[in-house]
Amino acid sequence: MEVILKQDVEKLGYADELVKVKDGYARNYLLPQGLAILATASNKKMLAETIKQRSYKAEKIRKEAEFLAGKINGLTLKIAQKASEKGTIFGSVNTIAVAQALKEQHDIDIDRKKIILPAEHIKELGNYTAQINIHKEVKVTVNLEVIAE
Repeated sequence: MEVILKQDVEKLGYADELVKVKDGYARNYLLPQGLAILATASNKKMLAETIKQRSYKAEKIRKEAEFLAGKINGLTLKIAQKASEKGTIFGSVNTIAVAQALKEQHDIDIDRKKIILPAEHIKELGNYTAQINIHKEVKVTVNLEVIAE
């Protein structure tokens, strides 16, 4: 019997997948538990349309991420911090400061959780690079110039 899985089922398949199982397994477990629906012609059409729409949305999101990556890639952000004469910063530069600098200097709004610094915090003046994970397939690097105020 062919069924369409509504949820991931261990050792069987993933959600929105068409699988062939034994009749008793489908009738006595998958269908009553709400884990699957029968693979009728209309349900197969609905599944195809759902997959088509989902892939279209994913492609649109990826293209938007690539456009944003084109704007960001290779930018240099200047981050001014109070520092000692030896070049040690009072405090540190973290992902919040990088996101703020990106917003203020280039009017680009990025979630701070998507920014990855070379170390957890930057504690000295100098030049650094940060990686921004805009999308799971789109990653860009930004140059950071930490200067004294």
